[in-house]
Amino acid sequence: MPELPEVETVRKTLEKKLVGRKIIDVKIIYPNIVENNPKTFCQNIKNQIINAMKRRGKWLIFELDDYFLLSHLRMEGKYFFKNPSDEIKKHEHVIFRLDNNQELRYNDTRKFGRMLLVKKEELEDEKKINKLGLEPFDKNLTSLYLKEKMKNIKLPIKTALLDQSIIAGIGNIYANEILFASKINPLIPANQCTLKQYEDIIKNTKTILKQAILNGGTTIKSYESSEGVHGRFQQHLSVHGKENEPCPNCHKPIKKDSVNGRGTYYCPNCQKN
Repeated sequence: MPELPEVETVRKTLEKKLVGRKIIDVKIIYPNIVENNPKTFCQNIKNQIINAMKRRGKWLIFELDDYFLLSHLRMEGKYFFKNPSDEIKKHEHVIFRLDNNQELRYNDTRKFGRMLLVKKEELEDEKKINKLGLEPFDKNLTSLYLKEKMKNIKLPIKTALLDQSIIAGIGNIYANEILFASKINPLIPANQCTLKQYEDIIKNTKTILKQAILNGGTTIKSYESSEGVHGRFQQHLSVHGKENEPCPNCHKPIKKDSVNGRGTYYCPNCQKN
């Protein structure tokens, strides 16, 4: 599933071609992608100009004249620019016709992605947005903030890092990498971490996500960035997907466990606590 660096990569890719473009029409082929009434969605989005491309957590936000279009890629959502004459492929579910005689097509093999058109004045009331926690680069993300949020969480720290209401944007890959860099065992209860460990989590979250964004995210089997932009951060992964390979620090085998159903990679020697 695309995480913050992948979504940010898509945002920047789309921004270059979309800002200033007007949406002339839209065709919804698979209605379940759109959470609004499809007819109302099509009526309201016509003739709206795309003024900016934003991101909140793992949500892409198209800022229009009167609305925000929220888009979550989920497992395999992608956007591609096509010509109107191009054949509509099997997994292209929503097609936006632009004023430059191009189409922006939403492609989603598994059909898990979602779109929602929200009036600008109603964005802060939209649960999908207002329930999200702090962004990883927010100055208010401190060790004291994490301590307060984690104080009653007995679940593993790995699971807590995936909770979007605490920190928005971290998914499975980067949680594994952050905990490895912080030398924290992913299985320890979240409320047992020390302030120093929370500080390490924040520091390494910022470092790893910044590096991942610079490298266009991580290309994995279920994710390829829009417009052929492939993530190069996979070349910098320390533990994720490296079961039984030598730890880059101590050279002992990396272990894989399942934590709340998520593949969790770590070094039992370096991450003992």
